[in-house]
Amino acid sequence: MKDFITAAVFNYQHETLILRNLLEQEGITYFFENETIIGIDPFASIAYGGIKLKVHSNDLETVKKIIKELNENDHLKIV
Repeated sequence: MKDFITAAVFNYQHETLILRNLLEQEGITYFFENETIIGIDPFASIAYGGIKLKVHSNDLETVKKIIKELNENDHLKIV
C-alpha cells in the first residue's frame, strides 16, 4: 500500500458506489480511506478530509479517465 496515492476525494459514502463497481470491473486495486468512519458519522467528513480514493500510481491515469467519463454523464455525476 506504500505506492498508493489519492486519486479523488468524496464527501459522502454514496458518491463512491458507482465508481467502486467500475474499478472492480477494470480490475483496479483500490481502497477508500476514511470510508467507515464517514459512513457512520457523515458530519465527520470535513474533519477527516473526506473519503479518499487510493489507487496504485500505475493505475492513476486509468482511474482519472473513469472519473472523467462519469462526470461527463449527466445522470452519473459523482465528483
